Amino acid sequence: MHRYRSHTCGALRDSHIDQTVRLSGWCHRIRDHGGVLFIDLRDHYGLTQCVADPDSPAFKVAETLRSEWVVKIDGKVRRRPGGTENAELPTGDVEIYIDAIEVLGPAAELPLPVFGDQDYPEDIRLKYRFLDLRREKLHQNIMTRGAIVDSMRKRMKEQGFFEFQTPILTASSPEGARDFLVPSRIHPGKFYALPQAPQQYKQLLMMSGFDRYFQIAPCFRDEDPRADRLPGEFYQLDLEMSFVEQEDVFAAVQPVITGVFEEFAKGKPVNKDWPKIPYAESLRKYGTDKPDLRNPIEMQNTAEHFRGSGFKVFARMLEDDKNQVWAIPGPGGGSRAFCDRMNSWAQGEGQPGLGYIMWREGGEGAGPLANNIGPERTEAIRQQLGLKAGDAAFFVAGDPEKFYKFAGLARTKVGEELNLIDKERFALAWIVDFPMYEYNEDDKKVDFSHNPFSMPQGGMDALTGQDPLTIKAFQYDITCNGYEIASGGIRNHKPEAMVKAFEIAGYGEETVVERFGGMYRAFQYGAPPHGGMAAGVDRIVMLLCGTNNLREISLFPMNQRAEDLLMGAPSEASPKQLREAHIRLNLQDK
Repeated sequence: MHRYRSHTCGALRDSHIDQTVRLSGWCHRIRDHGGVLFIDLRDHYGLTQCVADPDSPAFKVAETLRSEWVVKIDGKVRRRPGGTENAELPTGDVEIYIDAIEVLGPAAELPLPVFGDQDYPEDIRLKYRFLDLRREKLHQNIMTRGAIVDSMRKRMKEQGFFEFQTPILTASSPEGARDFLVPSRIHPGKFYALPQAPQQYKQLLMMSGFDRYFQIAPCFRDEDPRADRLPGEFYQLDLEMSFVEQEDVFAAVQPVITGVFEEFAKGKPVNKDWPKIPYAESLRKYGTDKPDLRNPIEMQNTAEHFRGSGFKVFARMLEDDKNQVWAIPGPGGGSRAFCDRMNSWAQGEGQPGLGYIMWREGGEGAGPLANNIGPERTEAIRQQLGLKAGDAAFFVAGDPEKFYKFAGLARTKVGEELNLIDKERFALAWIVDFPMYEYNEDDKKVDFSHNPFSMPQGGMDALTGQDPLTIKAFQYDITCNGYEIASGGIRNHKPEAMVKAFEIAGYGEETVVERFGGMYRAFQYGAPPHGGMAAGVDRIVMLLCGTNNLREISLFPMNQRAEDLLMGAPSEASPKQLREAHIRLNLQDK
């Protein structure tokens, strides 16, 4: 028999009854029932009930065991007594009568419980992550993550993609976040950067003639952490294709993502037909470029009903043509208590309030706005929004560029408060036609709004003859349930167009050559039209595991202060290490 086990703790069934077996694992739970000890022995594969009574030669050793001790148990498989079977366990019909126990690894007093799923302070969980990972739900999440990545790989290969690995030590690149820099010992004063994404390398692979690339790529960005973005590093399903237009990328990627969601959705419906929503329309209807389409509320512009009306606050605003009044329908929200609650919420968000109209039985409008604009305008608003008695509408006014984010938050709040969101499905969509540029208020200049390597719609003609702020790009996102889960674009593969695009954003040709020299050179030697995207592995796994925190699906994450409490990173470097890297510290006094 093997030194440690003849079977795993999830393997024993009726067919093993009367066999002598050996298991090794952790003491998950120990119960004393009138002098008979029941030990639930756990390993990666499952759990088996083991029994020792006073007649067992191992009883005295069994009495010394504690939670999370690692033990080896020899014994005979027998059927559980009638009425004590556990239908929730694959091993629930059998148990082991213990003949011998060997303690392989005793455990000190636990800083957090492994049995059960009770909440525990995050700093303790991360410091003792090896214990936290033994807990059933988190352990299963990590296994699900691995299965999802396997599924992605399989589906990508079925679509004709080949897997490549791109460098980790590379050059600094303005991808929109801070780089992690790595000092060079061999080249004093110079630094490598960890890749924010394999963007340039995957485009260079297309220059090299490889046609269809993918990679489960580690990416590194020195960003402030938040619940849906891990500090430091994350993984993405990165891909690129040659000789394609936007629709070709959609046709290749959509079956992969849909298939992964269907495989791991645990019965929740997943839409196969994804709507294509232009960026501007998404902002207007949902107040965000990553809408949660499970929420049926769509905002509408109702400015015409307030223009010249008795509600002077809105009427005066609408004298400026750029201003609008957006309505947020609230089906079933037509009570004074709910409307007042929404108004208080808006004030808590830093707004002066949230105007509203309620519709009573008979279709009569109520509330300050209705009283000021009169019954005809109130009825016209009701008809435009398709509302009925017992419903309400909330209104946000001003310059949409300044209020759309708050309007989107209000839409979400109304949907949540009125239980309008169908949380038992996944709603996927394409967001398309992103603006190529935006105006940077801080620097008072035009800047790239999304990805600087994307092809502008209209090509060179648009770059030379169009107001930059009106140029749309061949850029697109995939959204799901209020999260952006993928982003990509058709690439600007023409050298002169690439230089012009960067010139508009304030970068000269010399900057393009200096920062993107490899790719710029490659474009001179026969560049195929190409495009691709990257899907966030962590966010997809988070959604499919039914959590809203990426730490619940990652093996060894950092905390909110970007610290690894388990390994003690970041840590100080020794004087010798600093000398070898040619670094002298210039720390601010605390």
